[in-house]
Amino acid sequence: MRHRKHRGSLGLVSGHRRALLANLATALLTHGRIETTETKAKVLRPYVEKLITLGKRGDLHARRQALAKLRYRPIVDHLFGDVATACSDRVGGFTRIIKTGYRAGDAAPMAIIELVDQVGSVAEEEAA
Repeated sequence: MRHRKHRGSLGLVSGHRRALLANLATALLTHGRIETTETKAKVLRPYVEKLITLGKRGDLHARRQALAKLRYRPIVDHLFGDVATACSDRVGGFTRIIKTGYRAGDAAPMAIIELVDQVGSVAEEEAA
């Protein structure tokens, strides 16, 4: 039975949802923290945690699986290099969600999702 299994669809078709999650995960891994709606943050959390677990595994197959989800090589390199080493001692719980209030335009509940073990962002590394 599929009862109570509707969580996580965000009201989107599967291709749009996959692209949205890939873009949000790329932004989170690039900047270390992003502000989005609370619902999107709750759906993004397990997606990113699984990617970080792939990064900790570190083998070629894990890298290819992460590249299939993220589709951007420098972010995958950052994930398998800096993020994986920063989270190497942690078993799980790589992200944190902080509720920030409501958006002014439509009163949507907003939240900040961030990596618990903050590492330097890719934007800062490319500038250096």
